[in-house]
Amino acid sequence: MQNTDRLTGKVLIAMPGMHDPRFSRSVVLVCAHGDEGAMGLVVNRPLTGLDFTDLLKQLDIDATPQTRDVPVHFGGPVEPGRGFVLHRAAVGPDTDAEGRMRIGDSDLAMTTTRDILEDLARGKGPDHAVLSLGYAGWDAGQLEREMLANGWLTAEASDDILFGADNERKWQIALKSLGIDPVMLSSAAGHA
Repeated sequence: MQNTDRLTGKVLIAMPGMHDPRFSRSVVLVCAHGDEGAMGLVVNRPLTGLDFTDLLKQLDIDATPQTRDVPVHFGGPVEPGRGFVLHRAAVGPDTDAEGRMRIGDSDLAMTTTRDILEDLARGKGPDHAVLSLGYAGWDAGQLEREMLANGWLTAEASDDILFGADNERKWQIALKSLGIDPVMLSSAAGHA
């Protein structure tokens, strides 16, 4: 039996020849992967012109002096008006809350409820968090076909890649985690 969730919790690194400009030089955390398809969040595309306190105002959530500076990212082209908070969460019994999806067997989670935004506005909640608007989605077999066509590489997720502040360098950091020098990559795919 094939392990269909083998990519859950990994990051996808767009190859230089990625034809879809929405994913050029992107790094995507795979939040779920199975027979029916895959879902992920782009982790290196901050949205310009929108910060966390602006978003809180739009949702009628009062910011406080303790409000954390949570990055707001383009999570992907699917449902761009829907928010997903990527964060670390305690692991163990009674730690799965409503609206929270654990990402694989790790302590990573994705939460979609208003409660987490209210907690972050009060300076509470997870220490590391990123708010993504929208997500990346693939139909059954689509991601595997893109990988076979040399569209993506996979790597382990790290805090630098997921929560680091240097979004410009996350693509290079992810490639270097595989021992790949980005300068050496070609945008032309080929098979021996």
